[in-house]
Amino acid sequence: MMIGIDDTRPLAKPAPSPRDGLSPRDFDRLAAIIESHTGIRMPPTKRTMVEGRLRRRLRSLGLPDLNAYCRHVLDGGGLDGELVDLIDAVTTNKTDFFREIDHFRYLMDTAIPALSRLPHHPGRDRPLKIWSAACSTGAEPYTVAMLLLEQERAGTPIRHEIIATDICTEALATARMGIYPADMARMVPGPFASRYLMRSRDPDGATVRLVPPVRQSVRFGRLNVMDPAYPVPTDMDVIFFRNILIYFDKATQKKVLEKLCGHLRPGGCLFIGHSETITSMDLPLKQAGSAIFIRS
Repeated sequence: MMIGIDDTRPLAKPAPSPRDGLSPRDFDRLAAIIESHTGIRMPPTKRTMVEGRLRRRLRSLGLPDLNAYCRHVLDGGGLDGELVDLIDAVTTNKTDFFREIDHFRYLMDTAIPALSRLPHHPGRDRPLKIWSAACSTGAEPYTVAMLLLEQERAGTPIRHEIIATDICTEALATARMGIYPADMARMVPGPFASRYLMRSRDPDGATVRLVPPVRQSVRFGRLNVMDPAYPVPTDMDVIFFRNILIYFDKATQKKVLEKLCGHLRPGGCLFIGHSETITSMDLPLKQAGSAIFIRS
């Protein structure tokens, strides 16, 4: 008797291969850890982004897939050793020099002259103190440094201190080196570029490096704005905190802004991102322009 193919039976389906991704439960657990330590919300729409970022960690840890990563971090006691790298991996660090340039115009044309009219004004009795409180890879504080060096070049120097902090250790390492892809510097005005940027000698390198006087003008350090206290002076004249609030819920936004205000002297200036709004919050701030506030 011949045994043939029974055409009446459905073809067997191949066994599904395990998905190389995060289960909803693992993603929710990781998102809760990220938000509790950084204040940054990770909604389900960020799942693919988080998966892509965390895959970079697999080789460093010698793990085969994201499931093994989650077992290591969430269930195997590996969180303490991995937390900083986890935060580094999921933190966005996109920035450019002279980004939102109207803020820098306001700083030089309005804010600093107004501060100079205050008692014990900066530049004469004490240095002008500027804090870039979420500096990413450093383009923001280095932009300020270039502007102040240009002021000195014009014959009206202002004594100053620039502090720059961020939660991401990789971003801070890049900032300290001061080497960037050339396209990040595309908004740097020509005269500034010729004075403050050094082009790579390798024509295929397409990088620029800031000259030493610019790099030496900024002091970098790691800081998590979710920490209960900030190791930063409480008499800052200017604070930049741009394009960070959008990642926080309203309660966290207000909590962080209250702490920032505690480090900003009366008459000092706070810059936030143009897509952010804080006008409905009860804070000691008076709006002076688009995303620009003065400490009352």
